[in-house]
Amino acid sequence: MQQFLEIDDLDPATLARVIDRAMAYRNDPSGVPRLLAGQGAALLFEKPSARTRSSSEMAIVTLGGHPIYIRDEEVQMDRRESVEDVARTLAGYCALIAARTFEHSTLERMVAAVEIPVINLLSDLAHPCQAIADLITLRSHFGALDGRRVAYVGDGNNVAASLAFACAFTGIDFVLASPEGYELPDDVVDRVRNLGGSVEQFHDPYDAVRDADAIYTDVWTSMGQEQESAIRKVAFTGYCIDETLVGTAPDHVVVMHCLPAHRGEEISESVLEGPRSLVWTQAAFRMDAFRSLVVEMFES
Repeated sequence: MQQFLEIDDLDPATLARVIDRAMAYRNDPSGVPRLLAGQGAALLFEKPSARTRSSSEMAIVTLGGHPIYIRDEEVQMDRRESVEDVARTLAGYCALIAARTFEHSTLERMVAAVEIPVINLLSDLAHPCQAIADLITLRSHFGALDGRRVAYVGDGNNVAASLAFACAFTGIDFVLASPEGYELPDDVVDRVRNLGGSVEQFHDPYDAVRDADAIYTDVWTSMGQEQESAIRKVAFTGYCIDETLVGTAPDHVVVMHCLPAHRGEEISESVLEGPRSLVWTQAAFRMDAFRSLVVEMFES
């Protein structure tokens, strides 16, 4: 498998295998293969990150490889040299390239330029490694995924899109509550439904969480959208995951957030730190998700 740019680069059986393997590695780290021994992995970051960098570096280390963290200012893609030239150079030293980019097209250009695997660590359109960690978190907590219902309250952004695809492959009903103008793009909804997934969209978050097994949220303003921050704070008023909203969901509901969290905006302090929160478990599973995916790419 040369690329993993979005969840639907996999299929349901492959995704299930990635999840199973990730959980096995978490339970028994001695089973993690050293398949990257003596090899490098280029981790290219146009955007900074805490969880993505830490989890991907540690995943590569546990697989026996050497992670090479590269900041945007060091390569200046399409300024100092082209995306293609950077990718070809890195492919001469490394067994894989994983990149966190502003534009999804940057990843597509890398895939076209090299023959080694390319993994999306985040783009403007997708955050698929996060979605795998989310599924592992839900599976670890609930057991079976089929028939569960996830209510995403917030912006229909890259995180929401990847999670919707992941839900489609695992039999989870996906529900989004967002202000008008911040829904999932129509093409994403169409793709999810063409994969057999269920997508419902609401403007009222209380309608969305009423039958939810999990409530999920993300920041209202992502990196690169800072100029929209004031407008978004107004638009998303009433979309905070707080005790009142959580209290209208079923008693067994859990709360998830991909982090970083803006406490008091998209999620309250009491919910984030409360007994329903799976946020820190979710963050920890990022490493397991990434290394299981890497194994899949090299052994498939």
